[in-house]
Amino acid sequence: MHNFLIFLNFKDEKLLRQALTHRSYVNEHPEEGEHNERLEFLGDAILNFLSGEYLYKRHPEKEEDELTRRRSALVDEKQLAKFALEVGLNSKMHLGQGAIRDGGFQNPNLLSSTFEAVLGAYYLDNNCNIEAVRAIVEPLFKSVPEDIVVSRSNVDSKNRFQEWVQSRGNTNPPKYVTKQIAGQSHTPVFESDVFEVVNGEEIWCGTGKGRNKKEAEKDAAEDALAKLKKRGLLD
Repeated sequence: MHNFLIFLNFKDEKLLRQALTHRSYVNEHPEEGEHNERLEFLGDAILNFLSGEYLYKRHPEKEEDELTRRRSALVDEKQLAKFALEVGLNSKMHLGQGAIRDGGFQNPNLLSSTFEAVLGAYYLDNNCNIEAVRAIVEPLFKSVPEDIVVSRSNVDSKNRFQEWVQSRGNTNPPKYVTKQIAGQSHTPVFESDVFEVVNGEEIWCGTGKGRNKKEAEKDAAEDALAKLKKRGLLD
């Protein structure tokens, strides 16, 4: 997969450049234009769909909760950062000097975000043809050993907390309220509170912090699980 054909096939080179451009670079070079965060949002949605479809077809015997855990493991920050390194995105990113000094070219958050942005851009560059993106990501999905996906899926804290909530007969998913509380654009710190929603009432369960929203929410779920164990409500 080192021969990443995306870079040879982009019809709109400006779109590719935007996908590779982090906010920190635009802050230092305003003339650059738009950074990649909107494309990252689009790529994240596409990845969630394609990974879900991939697992649905590959594992017809698995139930919804198991498929959800495996999807989380297949497209989590760590795995997407690995994909980004495998296809050489680290050498293509446009980062501000502060981000570079902080090791941005090896930063899992920046790598995974850029990977998502490039996929979002590639989708647009191909007239919103999902098949073009599927051809890129499915070989990457297949390259992840099954035992790694299983081991990661078994420790996903957000899914474990949701399963505990559902085990009490509550069909409402946990609610996460997440915000940036500190840091610069290239080194943010997020805080997340997780609530169980019962009959419209939000019951606080835990708090977490992280370098991005996903990490903070996972940390909040781990805090909630730890509190449940302390109360003897979870094995």
